[in-house]
Formats: sequence, C-alpha cells, structure tokens
Amino acid sequence: MADKHEKGSKDGITVKKEENFSEWYTQVISKSEFVDYTAVSGALAFRPDGYFSWETIQRAMDALFKAEGIVNVYFPLFIPERLLNKEKEHVEGFNPEVAWVTHAGNSKLDERLAVRPTSETIMYESYAKWIRSWRDLPLRYNQWNNVVRWEFKHPTPLLRSREFLWNEGHCAFATKEEAEAEREVVLGIYNKILKEYMALPGIVGRKTESEKFAGAEATYSIEHMLPSGISVQGPDFHSDGQNFAKAFDIKFLDEEGKTEYVFQNTFGFTTRELGVMIAMHGDDKGLVMPPKLARIQVVIIPIYNNDTKDSVIKSVRELSKKISGIARTFVDDNDAYSPGWKFHEWELKGVPIRVEIGERDIKADKAVVCRRDNGKKQDVKIKDLPKMIESLLADIHQNLYDKALKALKASIHEVGTYAELKKIINGTGGFAEAPWCGSPKCEEKIKNDIQAKITNMPSGTQGKAKGKKCIVCGEDAKHTVNIAKSY
Repeated sequence: MADKHEKGSKDGITVKKEENFSEWYTQVISKSEFVDYTAVSGALAFRPDGYFSWETIQRAMDALFKAEGIVNVYFPLFIPERLLNKEKEHVEGFNPEVAWVTHAGNSKLDERLAVRPTSETIMYESYAKWIRSWRDLPLRYNQWNNVVRWEFKHPTPLLRSREFLWNEGHCAFATKEEAEAEREVVLGIYNKILKEYMALPGIVGRKTESEKFAGAEATYSIEHMLPSGISVQGPDFHSDGQNFAKAFDIKFLDEEGKTEYVFQNTFGFTTRELGVMIAMHGDDKGLVMPPKLARIQVVIIPIYNNDTKDSVIKSVRELSKKISGIARTFVDDNDAYSPGWKFHEWELKGVPIRVEIGERDIKADKAVVCRRDNGKKQDVKIKDLPKMIESLLADIHQNLYDKALKALKASIHEVGTYAELKKIINGTGGFAEAPWCGSPKCEEKIKNDIQAKITNMPSGTQGKAKGKKCIVCGEDAKHTVNIAKSY
C-alpha cells in the first residue's frame, strides 16, 4: 500500500498542450505535485512522486552499472580553483557556469571554491595517487550527486535547471581499445533505462567538435525531440582519451615496466530526463506516468452514500490487499471530495490505472477499470482484477513507448537545400536531417543565421552523405547530421 497522498491542486490544466506547450508544461509539473519551485531560481524541490521516479531510475541503473563492474564512490561538493584550472579546455568550457564560494562567515577564503559543476578535476587528483600499476586498472567509478551550473538566464524546470541530480561515471583504462569498448556498454544501459522505465526513445550519435564536452576527444549523446518541435540532449558519454590523464599526471607502469598515461571516459544521466518524460507522455489532463515510475500505480476510488459506505469500503480494502502484491495501490476514501473530483485529481497526477467500485458493482462482482494513457474504461470481474492489472500495466508502458517512437520518427525531416532547412527550423520544428561538409564555418552559420544547432551525427547514417552536397556551402558532404532548435 502506498502512503497516503497529499491533497493536490483543485485547479486543472488551463491550457492545451498543442496550443501553448511552455505554459502547459509549467502547469503540469507543479499542479501534479511532481516537483515545485523554491526560493532559489532554477532549483526545484522534488515532491514524493517526482523523487520516487528518480529513486527508481537510480536503483535500476545502479544495479546495471554494478553488474558491469562500475562501482560507487563519493567526492566533495567543493572544488579548489587551482584544480579547476588544471585542464585549460575544460575550465574554459565550464567557467561561465561556475558558482563560487568566496567566504566562510565573514572571513574571505584564501582560495575560491567552485560548487561542483562536474567532478573531473577533484576526482582526478585522487586518481593520480591511486593508480600506480597496470594491476590498479581498470578503475571504473561512478557517483550519484547534485551539480550546479549557473550560466543561463531563464531556467526551464527539469529541462534546464541550475541544480540537478545525476550519475557521473569516471573510468580509467590501460588501453584505448578497452576505453572505447565501454561506450557501447554505457549507452546500452542508458537506452535500456529510457526504454524500459521511461518509455522514451532517442537518437544516438556523435557530437560535433564545437558541441562536444569540454576536455573530451569525442562526445556521444542520446537526443530527444519534444512535442514543441525543440530538441533536448539526453544522456551522454565522453571519450576523454589521455587529455585529463596528462593534465593530472595519471600514469601507470604497464606489464613491461613502461610508464603510460591512462585512457579515460566520463558519462552522465540527469533528472532532465524526467522533464522529457513529462513533456512526451503528458496530455491536457496532466501527467501520464509510465507504470514503473509511478509511485501509485493503481488508485481505487470507492463510490458510496451514507448507507453503503461501511460495506463498500470494507470490500475495497479487501480488494486492495489482493492487488497490492502486484501493483503499488492506494485507496482514496477521503470524504472531503466527490468521486468526480477524485477522478480529475488522479488523472492530473498521471496514475496509470483507476479502479471505480460501488455497491452495485460489488453485488455484480465487478469493478470499472480506467486506463490513464488512453482513457478507455472496461468492466472487469473482481476475481480477474489482479491478473488483468499486471497485464494492463505492461500494455500501458508499451503503448506509451510506441506513441513516443512514432512521434520521434515523424519529427525527422530529410532536407537537401538550405531553404528547406530554414523552412523546417522556422516552421514546424523537429529534426532536419541534412548533409554537412564538416566545416565549423558552415556549422557556425547555422547557429547564427537560424538559431539552431547540429544536435548530433546519428549512428548508422555514415554512408548516407555519400554523393550529397553540404546543406550550407554546397561542397561534398562528409556527414549526415540532425539540426534543430534546442533547449
């Protein structure tokens, strides 16, 4: 039995998703009581439903990491400025985003401390001490923490937060081949979580040089497209080569006694994905939660009057016990609100299944079951409910994923001219799949001219550019890329 829910907002969603996506999204995340705003701009409070979703993702991903030999550590929130400055490209990439601690009480600190924007610099000073021999490798560590990035003026809850939660993996290997092999493992884990828990598809590909992680040799991302026609970068993986190893002097003696630098990877999955999930699955009534991430999967609403209250609630309690072994179940027997109000409230919260049952239903040995994903209702024999609910939860998840995948595919538009590119970006939005010569100048023109960017070079499209001309300059194309406006 899930714990008693808190009283929600009596106000429903007042705008339609298709007509004003930004306002719809803002209303849904707060009115559903998933997250809430705080006194700190860009920093959210995760309410029980929201934090349950993140905890579930964290537990599932953590188990997958550990099965692959990636184990957890924890490093400080504060990073001395001298460490942050060790890797030039890295610090330049993050400098606009860093929040600094300069005083302790009334005393000025001798050295500024950065509030963790990411942990490479604080971790790698320790890696240089811990790694001495090939026997110390591979070193595959992950930490679950919060980070702060403060550069943007107008944060969007979850999608662009100044503080967010994530995993950050930091692994070191003796050879480049071992490091490269880890990419498919980690991206495979991320895709598994996205598909099997969040019902979210994405486009895997390599970032351009200008879009890669600061300090990395290459960055690979999973990109999403929101219903607004604007893209969002999801989980990413960075092949760091020996850049950080050389900056932080992370060396080891190989089996032949020769001193070598390690090869490193970093990777992360953030609470931004919760925002993507809400945006993709939600509708004009509120949240639509994938069943595995719903704190309450089945809400049972007893319908009664003064004469039938005791008998109905008794039957409902017995039914709840039968279902609770299969799904997280809550009985809403709050007398302060009508059944209709409760229907609305639980739809707003996105609970996957609603069961309605009254005296007449009990006498007929049935209940009314309603799906949140498509609103369909059906009468179900009470004895069949447990088995039916288990099947229905799986079907709801699959339906959400199929709809999201269909929407993703529909958002990709092949273009062959610059005019077609501008029409897509300035019109319907979505991904414009285009040939590109690889020139930074052409990439910069896209950014400046139409305020869009190359999100990534999708995997599996390497041969598509052959024989085609760059969308910008008309020279021979080397890559097929997706271009979109982006959060």
